[in-house]
Amino acid sequence: MDRTTEELLSFLKEAVTPFHAADRLCRTLEADGYERLPENRPWKLITGGRYYLSRNGSSVLAFSLPEGPFRGFQIAAAHTDSPSFKIKESADRVSAGYRGAETEPYGGSIYSTWLDRPLSVGGRVCVRTEEGVETRLVRSEGPLFLIPSVAIHMNRSCNDKASFSAATDLQPLYGLADDEPFSARIAEMAGVPKESVLSRDLFLFSDGGTVWGAGEQFVSAPRLDDLQCVFALFSAFRGAQPKDAVPVFCAFDNEEVGSRSKQGAASDFLRSALERICESLSLSRNETAARLADSFLVSADNAHAIHPNHPEYADPLNAPVLNGGVVIKFNADQRYTTDAESCALFRRFCEQAGVPVQCYANRSDLPGGSTLGGISSSQVSVRSVDIGLPQLSMHSAYETAGAKDTDALVRVMQCFFSASLETSPSGIRIRF
Repeated sequence: MDRTTEELLSFLKEAVTPFHAADRLCRTLEADGYERLPENRPWKLITGGRYYLSRNGSSVLAFSLPEGPFRGFQIAAAHTDSPSFKIKESADRVSAGYRGAETEPYGGSIYSTWLDRPLSVGGRVCVRTEEGVETRLVRSEGPLFLIPSVAIHMNRSCNDKASFSAATDLQPLYGLADDEPFSARIAEMAGVPKESVLSRDLFLFSDGGTVWGAGEQFVSAPRLDDLQCVFALFSAFRGAQPKDAVPVFCAFDNEEVGSRSKQGAASDFLRSALERICESLSLSRNETAARLADSFLVSADNAHAIHPNHPEYADPLNAPVLNGGVVIKFNADQRYTTDAESCALFRRFCEQAGVPVQCYANRSDLPGGSTLGGISSSQVSVRSVDIGLPQLSMHSAYETAGAKDTDALVRVMQCFFSASLETSPSGIRIRF
């Protein structure tokens, strides 16, 4: 196993919920000497400084300032959330002599992949204190739940276009009816009496990751979409050597449910941070607009690789393969923001980094999803490209990607974060 893949699997093991992913990012930034900026106080930034902020405990933004004037922002964004099951506020349920927890789907999972799999639980718990409310990060030490399937003897059509009811088929088993309810375990994980728990955001998660294949060329793990990109962007951000641009790393929450939250890409999180950076450096509104005109946003969210058993679902000329390199994503209806200009610029970064490039477009009669690019650029109007890493089984409880592709994204994004752009009537100059 190469070092990049080993570090990716270590990150995935910790980043079991968006809250844990953000916590891991923040702790690493603190260790690297980045100063945390509170959103509820004025900022006092200095040239050469390194800063970060977090919102809701699940989204993170980090940046560094050059010693002198800067040309623009080199921004890259990914998302911390993945499809899962969220435990409801009132969750304790008893049925047929068993005890479970009432849940509802978060995002669009492949439901069958969650069945008969040991599941752990994690997230945040808000507890009562003398001063107000304290938030505590929690995760179970091992699996606590399992969603049992119905035996084929009782459901003879289970292999024929199976459908699932979220209200009945997908509720997890926790214990027997006379066992202590799960709400008591929540207080235990938070280290407080049961009556001190005020509320919580808890999700089921699957654990474990592995490298496999004839030449160990594949990596499979939960939450590769989109923590593989979060990891790669963050690694590149830490290793970059910026000169006359401001590198900005963003990890948003709630992409899987539309991004329309105070911590999602549709919020003012990115726009507010960029405006406050410019204001703290005494730039006028006119000067801020000029910096944005020389800025670039890379939206990184994994892409569909061509399927070995169903190649017919792919566009025949725009079908990425695992370990084929970074994917640039296109869509005529602007579900992806890539256009000729942003594609050309990103290709130049890939050439500079020696990284292979692939293209993805949906088969023309199959609708596709959307991602962060269009949502983010509607808040901050900068040129933008949508990219990703090729993977199989997107939105499964256990996804598969190419073991070599993570390092490819790290290398091109390190080049991206270290560069700057200069726009003129004749074209766009990249300062490597």
